[in-house]
Amino acid sequence: MARQWSEGHSTSILCVGASPGPEGLLASGSEGGEVTVWSQEGTIIGRLTLPGEDDSTSVVFSPAAPSQLYVSHGDTVSVLDPRNLKGLVEEFQGAGEEEINALALNETGSALAVADDSGAVRVLELPGGKVFRTLRRHTNICSSVAFRPHRPNNLVSVGLDMQVMLWGLQKTRPLWTLNLQDVAEEEDDHQQRPGQLFNPPLAHCVSVASCGNILGCAAEDGRVHLMRIGSGSKLEQQGAFKAHSQGASQAHFVSFLSHPYWLISGGNDSHVALWDLSKHPVVAPEGKSQATGPQRRKGKSKAKRKEQHQDKVKSPQKAEAEKGEDEAAGGAEEAMEEKSGPKLSISHGDKVNWLCPAVLKGEPSVIVADQSSSLTVYSLSQV
Repeated sequence: MARQWSEGHSTSILCVGASPGPEGLLASGSEGGEVTVWSQEGTIIGRLTLPGEDDSTSVVFSPAAPSQLYVSHGDTVSVLDPRNLKGLVEEFQGAGEEEINALALNETGSALAVADDSGAVRVLELPGGKVFRTLRRHTNICSSVAFRPHRPNNLVSVGLDMQVMLWGLQKTRPLWTLNLQDVAEEEDDHQQRPGQLFNPPLAHCVSVASCGNILGCAAEDGRVHLMRIGSGSKLEQQGAFKAHSQGASQAHFVSFLSHPYWLISGGNDSHVALWDLSKHPVVAPEGKSQATGPQRRKGKSKAKRKEQHQDKVKSPQKAEAEKGEDEAAGGAEEAMEEKSGPKLSISHGDKVNWLCPAVLKGEPSVIVADQSSSLTVYSLSQV
């Protein structure tokens, strides 16, 4: 059952973050510079409106110091004490060259990466906030950044230029770059039918599995693009799966389920889906022989899934019934599609702004921020 956390904001919530540890707090940021800190039960612990009233675009807790919460708004990063939201502890003005879209901290809490509208990624030393590196290779907005677990000097960035880049912080040029449009075009050569339109794979959100070697990237083409990093930080393999009937806005690996290759995605189709990627060819390379099979089948049933989505808007029960009929009629191909589909699919009813997997009072959960001023919490315990 879904639970609502309300009254923490007066505007649309844009981002959510969870503090590590069993008793960790949660924080959300919304339009107009609002920041709210929550308990694991959804009780409001504190609220603050940041100076300037720019949108709060990213909230991250320090893994090294639970008393530090970093929030981006405009080109500024503010440091707050989540247990005492009376004012700013510290402020890094001009941390971004333009408006900041995303923040990421490395595991030691010693480096903060800042992605902004200019396409630049700045890396700030902590404490202090001194700019240690400025990484310029994106030719459009840089939308998301993530450090690799176990490698505090490796950083991934993605942007609306459809590029995924892996950086070693010793240098100011990427170790490698992957153009998602090239990848998508290669796949679509096999799949495309006359009259079928594809959205460009603008990259919205990147996440790294806790092993540090598997990347997941949510893109505007509705796919989650996967990459495996091999020895020497080389790009070893890449692939993708169709996750949403419209743009995928969020993808996060979930570190607290049965293995590190669970991924949760959210999209503009108002769906949230949980995927078990442990057998995906990019994650499990011994399955290389399956690499093209399931993907082609997915291409064939794209139109059908779109119809299902449109039906679902009218009547979830009717859509579910028709989905059953479709699958029965579709034979082996549909069975194959279903087998590689999500382990959990939630029709959320609103476009997803942010997803935050978290363990709340011992229960595996995901917190969803959408166009509204409330948060929705779904349990993941059924998987």
